[in-house]
Amino acid sequence: MPHYRSIGDVPRKRHTQHPRPGGGLHHEELMGEEGFSSDSSLLYHTGVPSAITDATPWPPGDLTTTPNSPLLPRHFRLPLLFDDAEAKNLDAVTARRLVLGNADVRISYVVAGAPSPLYRNALGDECVYTEAGTATVETVFGALDVRPGTYLILPRGTTHRWLPTGPGPVRCYVIEANSHIAPPARYLSRHGQLLEHAPYCERDLHGPTEPLIAEGSDVEVLVKHRSSRPGDGGVTGTRYVCPTHPFDVVGWDGCLYPYTFDIADFEPITGRVHQPPPVHQVFEGGNFVICNFVPRKVDYHPLAVPVPYYHSNVDSDEVMFYCGGDYEARKGSGIAQGSVSLHPGGHAHGPQPGAVERSLGAEFFDELAVMVDTFRPLELGEGGAVTDDGRYAWSWAGGAR
Repeated sequence: MPHYRSIGDVPRKRHTQHPRPGGGLHHEELMGEEGFSSDSSLLYHTGVPSAITDATPWPPGDLTTTPNSPLLPRHFRLPLLFDDAEAKNLDAVTARRLVLGNADVRISYVVAGAPSPLYRNALGDECVYTEAGTATVETVFGALDVRPGTYLILPRGTTHRWLPTGPGPVRCYVIEANSHIAPPARYLSRHGQLLEHAPYCERDLHGPTEPLIAEGSDVEVLVKHRSSRPGDGGVTGTRYVCPTHPFDVVGWDGCLYPYTFDIADFEPITGRVHQPPPVHQVFEGGNFVICNFVPRKVDYHPLAVPVPYYHSNVDSDEVMFYCGGDYEARKGSGIAQGSVSLHPGGHAHGPQPGAVERSLGAEFFDELAVMVDTFRPLELGEGGAVTDDGRYAWSWAGGAR
């Protein structure tokens, strides 16, 4: 969806000669979606983008999952997965811990202070929310900076690496699709422009501004891709060795590239009575959506109940990552910043006991959360299993079991 951009040195006409200053031609690469039938960009390399000199298996970590059985709402305490001293030596790619996943999406968490290897995800797009810390993400399209509250959208197949830049580690909530991730279709015109009723616009999407040129030989790149072997969960990896550095692009143009979006630029939609979660939607993927709940004025009907009503997820599992403020509906449940809640399809959920009464008369909620709704059941990853508090399911009944 991102609008057309042209960065660096590109020829006047596509698919025509682009001479190199020292002789010879640049190598044109089309990076496109849906087999030449959707968004794409043309990149101009000094080296051959398909050249490799070696390939070996790379295990991308424990991506196995177990069913949510018995069917329970759950609370995962993500801060327990890492400590800052350990994180100094971890990177934002290989240290990810899988919290939840299904055939459409995987949700991971990572705390990292070291540079990552070069990496690309050949399974689908990635949406990475930075909870804390700062980093520069170098990509084949150019560099992007992230800070607390930044969403980073990385299209499938984008070679990149994470370079933490702050005094402390970067904390990332990673949503990996098996599809593409884009703004909701209802926000877009038939030509792809964000419409007036959308809660953000093109000015809020920030792509690379200049090429990133790096030199090197025998450069390693980690690739996550599909697997058909039992036990892999459909995911495996390969370690390539490239004769030249992948960051050799002198220019590119098109509508497919990584970009950032600051959650503070999302303009919340409010009403006289409680608005349903779709008004908070920011992105969508195949069989899932991403919403964010930001600080906002709440319902202004004189008899309004500001916190959500009880609801049953008939068609979806709801995953909420609590990343700032004080989430009114969950007070008393043990949930705090860095927590993730899972409310599975087939189980009614809503505010904790007493939350409705406490919310009456409220005019503003100071809360920040990222929500993923999936349309197929989620299973528990290794990181979810070890951080489940074991008590959340009973919290609506006063904690008794």
